[in-house]
Amino acid sequence: MDLNKVHKWEKATVLILNLDGWELEWCGDAYEFYDAKGKTPKGLDCVIEMKFRKTYYETKMLEKAKYERLMQLPEDVLKFYFVNDPKGNYLFWLNEIKMPEMDALYCPDTTMWTKKRMDKEVYLLQESQATIINLNE
Repeated sequence: MDLNKVHKWEKATVLILNLDGWELEWCGDAYEFYDAKGKTPKGLDCVIEMKFRKTYYETKMLEKAKYERLMQLPEDVLKFYFVNDPKGNYLFWLNEIKMPEMDALYCPDTTMWTKKRMDKEVYLLQESQATIINLNE
């Protein structure tokens, strides 16, 4: 999936969430470490990191470095992690989740731009940890 396609999916996700009462702006082309920022339906400040996966995995991978950067934002900013895969959509509320033990996986060093691989520290989130789950049935 190329970067332009990912940006289209991110923008579409922001649009859909805004139809559901969120007030988000897409910021995925900026030098931010998240893809959207704004307000939840309850008017609380938030940021959302998004991942779009071509393959379904039972656990949803979140890089430790990405998680740590998100958690450095002020405490009153809600941090969400949205994952889309062939089975459905999963929204994790990172402020309230008990993170599993860290794991190390051999992964591409970036999402799309290289074939180089490296060990990365990651968290493997269980689907049941998601606050909102919409399955493609």
